[in-house]
Amino acid sequence: MSAGPVQIAVLEDRGVVSVTGADAEKFLGGLITNDMALLEAERPDGPPALYAALLSPQGKILFDFLVVRTADGFLLDVVRDKAGELVKRLSLYKLRAAVEIRDVSADYVVVAAWGPAPVSTGEIVGAHVFADPRYAPLGLRVLAEAHTAGAVLAAIGGTTVASDAYHAHRIGLGVPEGGRDFAFGDTFPHEALLDQLHGVSFTKGCFVGQEVVSRMQHRATVRKRVVAVNAEVPMPSGPLPVLMGDVEIGRLGSVAGARGLALLRLDRVADARRDGVPVTAADVALSVETPPFATFEIGSPHETA
Repeated sequence: MSAGPVQIAVLEDRGVVSVTGADAEKFLGGLITNDMALLEAERPDGPPALYAALLSPQGKILFDFLVVRTADGFLLDVVRDKAGELVKRLSLYKLRAAVEIRDVSADYVVVAAWGPAPVSTGEIVGAHVFADPRYAPLGLRVLAEAHTAGAVLAAIGGTTVASDAYHAHRIGLGVPEGGRDFAFGDTFPHEALLDQLHGVSFTKGCFVGQEVVSRMQHRATVRKRVVAVNAEVPMPSGPLPVLMGDVEIGRLGSVAGARGLALLRLDRVADARRDGVPVTAADVALSVETPPFATFEIGSPHETA
């Protein structure tokens, strides 16, 4: 990898689930929100990894994760505390499929690397290195085998920083994370910006919860979204209610200094702007803006032309 002012953070709160076997691709393809065919080895123009989610039949996010292909299957980069639960949930759908699903979190170290200098993707011995498929400025994701993690970090080069620095970087870019900025089991993909961050395919075959997601996409029924919030002083740590006057309009999630992310009713935010009503969290005044990658507007919560 090329040298440069790269920052590297070990993400201790991330785990890894492996899905291997002859039916692994077909198995995942019938369940998750994104199109596994994009990862086919014979498609050099395809992404090196996918962002996706496993939904409830009601269309709400149970798990979100990054998916990368390996020699014998796939690795899923997921919230560490949810890895075992994800294995159990996937196993419910296994039936007679030729797949093996395991929590291999103890075998891997999950790393984020970012910075202004270009850094190449590809294979480092003992690691899978890929561009974060959600939003290019996030940088790279690295799934390093635990016994080679030190050598992998050295091969990447750059400065090792705390995971809080990565989250500040992520928050600054407006990218939400499950469990921090939206609640698992209670949030639709559009609300969590999966439609904005390449996490949903609207052209693939069926997946769990697809009918609800398709209805939200085509009928413009998205009332809530994760958006960026800013203050003139450091924000209180979330989760906290966000108020329009004295009416709750959402929840504050991740915070880094005077910037944060919040899942808000966009129609209420538009009303607050129109009427000059303050939007606050723990008495701290907030300004609200859409993330830089967003195709929706505060006054129009669904995708704009």
